[in-house]
Amino acid sequence: MTRTPDSTDKVVLITGASSGMGLATAVAAAQAGWRTVATMRDLGKATALREAAEAAGVADRVDVKRLDVVDTDTVTACVNAVIAEYGRLDAVVNNAGAGRVGTLEQASLGDVRATMEVNFFGVINVSHAALPHLRAVGGRLITVTSVGGVVGQPFNEAYCAAKFAVEGFMESLAPVAATVGVDVTVVEPGAVASEFVNNIGVDVPEMLKAAGPYAPALEAYINRTMQTFTAAQTSAEAAAPVIEALTAERPAFRVQTSDWAREFVSGKLADLDGSAVVGMTRGWVA
Repeated sequence: MTRTPDSTDKVVLITGASSGMGLATAVAAAQAGWRTVATMRDLGKATALREAAEAAGVADRVDVKRLDVVDTDTVTACVNAVIAEYGRLDAVVNNAGAGRVGTLEQASLGDVRATMEVNFFGVINVSHAALPHLRAVGGRLITVTSVGGVVGQPFNEAYCAAKFAVEGFMESLAPVAATVGVDVTVVEPGAVASEFVNNIGVDVPEMLKAAGPYAPALEAYINRTMQTFTAAQTSAEAAAPVIEALTAERPAFRVQTSDWAREFVSGKLADLDGSAVVGMTRGWVA
């Protein structure tokens, strides 16, 4: 669709916008006045986003484009298209990600690499392509990580490793990016009631059957996790701090999306010898 936006309109690109927190962020950003480029790997999954944007009265501010974070060609093509159509890119929200439940002995190296590819290298891929344009306008680079990027969690070794990597990368990048006018923020949700849980693609009975000596610990972990998600934030609630980071005069580097998430990560940040965190997570698998 050809657009002729006002040259002063701010433009944000959001990855992983087909469902859940990404969808909610795209709609909320449009409601906040941003020209929103909502991206996803499969445009066949855009119906829910289009319907939500229409219901919110912002369909004319939401531009849906294809972008696969692990495919450099689609990333480059999408960013180039944004610049060609809008003339600027003011912010990026790295939201796309994929969960993986499993433990080291029963995972292949390919499984671990695939998890890192989406959750870490996908973020770097998009950020690398966008940064020159963000620098040109003094923009913002926002990445949705997880409380799992601060606290390692049982049966989430690969996922947490990827999120830890993102946090370390962005924490290191933030002061450098600031020297050229780009604000860097990481947003740490806790449990979010969204398609993310379903996207893990786990058949629990089959997984337990295949878990062998790890089955008792895995069952305890799954039971505890399912209880946590019964009190999860909605996607819209989790998206609200992202919009605050987009619009704040001086956004913080690290933002949690709920009181629960703040309390959860604060224990790690004050746990100098690691005993409090490891003691807590051991209880999850007992």
